[in-house]
Amino acid sequence: MPRPRQTLRIAIDTGGTFTDCVWIDPATHRLRMLKVFSTPADPSQAIVEAVRKIAATNDAMDVVLLHGTTVGTNTLLERKGARTALVTTAGFEDAIEIGRQARSKLYDLFFDRVEPLVAKNLRFGVVERTAADGEILIAPTPQQLQSLADRVSAAKPQAIAISLLFSFANRANEQGVAGALRPLAMPLSISHEILPEFREYERTSTVVINAYLQPVMRTYLENLQTSVQTSPQRRRPNRGPRIFVMQSSGGITALSTATREPVRTVLSGPAGGVVGAAATARASGFDHIVAFDMGGTSTDVSLVEGKITTANDAQIAGFPVSVPMLDIHTVGAGGGSLARFDAAGVLRVGPESAGADPGPICYGRGTQPTVTDANLLLGRLQPTRFLGGEFVLDFECTRRVTQDWLKKNKSDLTLEQFAAGVIRVVNSTMEKAIRVVSIERGRDPRQFALVAFGGAGGLHACALAEALNIPEVIVPALPGALSALGILASDVVKDYSRTVLWRVKDDVPHTRLDREFSALEAAASRDFRHESWPGTPHFDRSADLRYRGQGYELNIPLTKNLLADFQQEHQRRYGYVHPNREAEIVTVRLRAILKSRGAANTPVRRGRAKLGMRSTTSAQVLFDGRTLPTKIYVRDDLRSGKTYSGPAVITEYSATTVIPPGRSFHVDHASNLIVKIR
Repeated sequence: MPRPRQTLRIAIDTGGTFTDCVWIDPATHRLRMLKVFSTPADPSQAIVEAVRKIAATNDAMDVVLLHGTTVGTNTLLERKGARTALVTTAGFEDAIEIGRQARSKLYDLFFDRVEPLVAKNLRFGVVERTAADGEILIAPTPQQLQSLADRVSAAKPQAIAISLLFSFANRANEQGVAGALRPLAMPLSISHEILPEFREYERTSTVVINAYLQPVMRTYLENLQTSVQTSPQRRRPNRGPRIFVMQSSGGITALSTATREPVRTVLSGPAGGVVGAAATARASGFDHIVAFDMGGTSTDVSLVEGKITTANDAQIAGFPVSVPMLDIHTVGAGGGSLARFDAAGVLRVGPESAGADPGPICYGRGTQPTVTDANLLLGRLQPTRFLGGEFVLDFECTRRVTQDWLKKNKSDLTLEQFAAGVIRVVNSTMEKAIRVVSIERGRDPRQFALVAFGGAGGLHACALAEALNIPEVIVPALPGALSALGILASDVVKDYSRTVLWRVKDDVPHTRLDREFSALEAAASRDFRHESWPGTPHFDRSADLRYRGQGYELNIPLTKNLLADFQQEHQRRYGYVHPNREAEIVTVRLRAILKSRGAANTPVRRGRAKLGMRSTTSAQVLFDGRTLPTKIYVRDDLRSGKTYSGPAVITEYSATTVIPPGRSFHVDHASNLIVKIR
């Protein structure tokens, strides 16, 4: 009997500067890592190159790609999506532009609103009306539907979004409209399928974004699939690698689902980082963490209190997105963030980034100083230890180009003063981001550990922890590729919801809730079977509650004490409760989970250091205006359980960690680096 084929699972996270890959070596059963430069013009090129290198010695195996992508995010930020038509209830065509009348700059009289993704001439109204309780008051006639199809066809859109009033209460009219438009053979995004919830503006915005991204994401994923299947390294006549995509909610999904609902992937890569941070911190005994992911272009921060939770009120590129996403706050501060002087001569850093092309000055092609260049000038990055010595940073070029740039900008700062200023400015930006997800939400940073990852996270983590009184910093075993590791360890996840708007005073209607959740669970089981996932999913039930008259809700896990749990969370979040006030169950939510085989606790095999590199040396490094002799360690040579003292710089293949004077650190049983701050 022939032996079953082995499967090689490769997790790939595409970043602005590097594309990170993590997989389990089938020969040693240890985690392996590879970093290649990203190819922004076509992200699939870097992926194909990485797969070619990884699969070169594993050609007899089936390959599964688990992909975290920035295509959706970049498409929104750059506004390069499809020409999209919107079909909505007559009279509500302009709701997508009117929005909520919220102003991000309250006192700016010349503030310009973000232009909607659907132009006015591509918004179409249909005469129909569904009541709030689901009663069909007006159904569109066949003649009206045919006229609508003709008008939409004449406008020549590339994708169509359908969002009718109260479709979450009764989908009949929306199904009729969708049926009339299907003969046009264009991608359809239908609100009762994607987001059957109230708040028509947010629901419509989410469905429009899905339609806007559909053709772009479909083209990208199909091209990626074709490219990896036809890679010269794939010599066997098989179907090629299977591809699965990371969602913003912290779980992977099938390629077909990501193509159909790309709005669920707009925070794909950062979500993998949160999953990886929570898993690695848990292995070291920490379950309350701040995940701090500093990459080449941006910094993503998130708070985890035991269990990873999602939010449904995100804003991406100025547009509300209401599908479940991990609660991640992003700022434009990364290793590639560009330094500049504003009109008043004040030093600014970011949000513009050098990216992968041309990259920082020290990479050889950049012309404007970045955060990475500042760290190199301060001695915190060691030129010959970048990527394990495989890539040498150009220190002399960085000094020369930065000095010329300062002269051009008529600055009298020394190189050291300028570099230290860049670090202080970018740290201030990241400190504010951590405050947003902690202090501003009633959480005390002193009760959390800071998990620092991304290529630049370890360079700045200790300074941030000191500023916020965070007691410990955790630098995971694979800091520069933790997002990819999180993707590798992620479960298969699907989220379902439905707005119900039930008033409750004393007794929770558990029987009605059971009926709603049973219907959602049946839909989830059908979807898992349709995508051929093996196993039985686990279901997590929750509900959004609020006091009657409030504008926003709190998501509470479903228990027998639902109302009491809501009161407790309301007290913690807002500082008060109304024990005698009527509450509302607004939306029921179901998360269906198929557990992955896991990778977080797999032994690590890091990238090899360059042959001949000494494990421990010393260098002069600038700390708070003082140049101090500092030990330089190779992380693989740190002994588990032994306590070391700063100042120190710890180098490894994917990242560098800076330990300031007076701080101790050790490597624990889970191979995580633990730095004591307080």
